[in-house]
Amino acid sequence: MEFRRINNLPPYVFTIINDLKVEGRRAGHDIIDLGFGNPDLPSPDIAVEKLAEAAGNARNHRYSASRGIPKLREAVAGYYARRFGVYLDPETEVINTIGAKEGFSHLMWTLLQPGDAALVPSPSYPIHLYAPLFAGAEVREIPLSTGTDFFGTMQERWRYSWPKPRIIVLSFPHNPTTACVDLEFMAGVVDFAKEHDVLLVHDFAYADLGYDGYLPPSIMQVEGAKDVAVELYSMTKSFSMAGWRVAFMVGNPQVVAALAKLKSYLDYGTFQPIQIAATVTLNEAPGHPKEVCDIYQSRRDALCSGLNRMGWEVEPPKGTMFVWAKIPEPYLEMGSVEFASWLVRDARVAVSPGVGFGPGGEGHVRFALIENEQRTAQAVRQLRQTLAKLG
Repeated sequence: MEFRRINNLPPYVFTIINDLKVEGRRAGHDIIDLGFGNPDLPSPDIAVEKLAEAAGNARNHRYSASRGIPKLREAVAGYYARRFGVYLDPETEVINTIGAKEGFSHLMWTLLQPGDAALVPSPSYPIHLYAPLFAGAEVREIPLSTGTDFFGTMQERWRYSWPKPRIIVLSFPHNPTTACVDLEFMAGVVDFAKEHDVLLVHDFAYADLGYDGYLPPSIMQVEGAKDVAVELYSMTKSFSMAGWRVAFMVGNPQVVAALAKLKSYLDYGTFQPIQIAATVTLNEAPGHPKEVCDIYQSRRDALCSGLNRMGWEVEPPKGTMFVWAKIPEPYLEMGSVEFASWLVRDARVAVSPGVGFGPGGEGHVRFALIENEQRTAQAVRQLRQTLAKLG
């Protein structure tokens, strides 16, 4: 049998590292996993309590609302008002999605078809590249690396693309490069979108993970952004609710309505007790994202200071739950897959190979801040012993 939609997918290189990790653990080794960005912090107590309470009510066991129950959409609007000073109409400008990854994929089906094109940063979170391809569209990559004039490069790629891209995908703070932008950048992109009649899709997964006083801006803070933009916000990182699959798309009402129409054919919404728990959490645990952010910043400091002391020069990120590190010069010729595989086997530390985020990620590895400071320090010690060429 031929599986045409998936036959052209390249091997998922992260599975190589995962298999080595499993192999090492089966052999009795303690592998410190800094590869997969799976939050280890527990969800808020109130979320768990409300989930259990709502699940005990048989009325919540039926199909729910595909768009999200009204109270949940109101809670999201309330979050945006408090955090960004942005007013959203919960009826027309907010929709619940079953996780940001699924929401983004469904959105691409809504917006794109064969013959269309999308502009996407590279390297990139894999689904940002592949969801447009699943929809049959072509992808034009915008190189994104340290020191890159991303806005200028975006304009250039737009000029020389044919067909002209219908959408531009953005995601700041950025996974995997950790690049951050300010509100002035967002305003410039909105102006560009208005001038060229293109839709902006901003994946705001790390909305609440900004360090050293940096507050990541929402594109919705720009005047007139709703005319040309939508934004995906998730409770995964901010509220440590990864497995709950609770996210939202906000912004342009026509796009919200179009996604709602598609979703009405695809799903019946997230399990209603989860929606109820998410509603209460957004309303009654407003301080949780700050607590989470402080923990990740402490881990960032422990990892970056440890790596720099051993001679692996890294720049502490201003946002995200990752550290994007160039492979040290003595080991650069190995390539990211071979280097990351070696670290699992010899240092017993798992990291993500940069090429897994697209060709633009080669020469780098990504650390996820998913271990406490003690485990992180242990990982640094093991790396120091293995990377002898760093002196």
